[in-house]
Amino acid sequence: MTIILGIDPGSRKTGFGIINAAGSNGSKLEYVTSGIIRLPTGELPARLKVIFDSVAEIIAEYKPAEMAVEDVFFARDPRAALKLGQARGAAIVAGVTAGLPVGEYAARSVKQSVVGTGAASKEQVQHMVKQLLKLPAAPAEDAADALAVALCHAQTLRTEASMGIQVRYSKGRLKEVERSEV
Repeated sequence: MTIILGIDPGSRKTGFGIINAAGSNGSKLEYVTSGIIRLPTGELPARLKVIFDSVAEIIAEYKPAEMAVEDVFFARDPRAALKLGQARGAAIVAGVTAGLPVGEYAARSVKQSVVGTGAASKEQVQHMVKQLLKLPAAPAEDAADALAVALCHAQTLRTEASMGIQVRYSKGRLKEVERSEV
């Protein structure tokens, strides 16, 4: 049983989703909870503190063993990309402070993992999250994205376990590292 916290960071709202990857190889996926951290208006530093504090509270309450965060996408507006990166950083620091290993995944990789195509729409992600976790309704968009990140991480952990390796990204390139080297 591995409880995984997925985070879809944002500077206005941050989605979170928690799943339990149960079974002998983590193939039985169970929904635990999800939601949206709504950030106050105002200065960015105060919003980053809310992200950090909220993620820390979620970790303290649900005690995940792993954390996964969506990576920064390339935006047309560099200022928006910088704010998103800072929101990611606040969430990651909360996870690392709690001693969690943190996986980072590009949005296209998350969509590929959950929907089967890296060009999937938000609606397709919501639909597949609903199906995979056997939910009565589709979660809100940001919560669904966070659950998709957690599902992608669960799939990565299953793949690593079956191959006896640990997969890491280095300078944007996939590389395999034997578990004994990590």
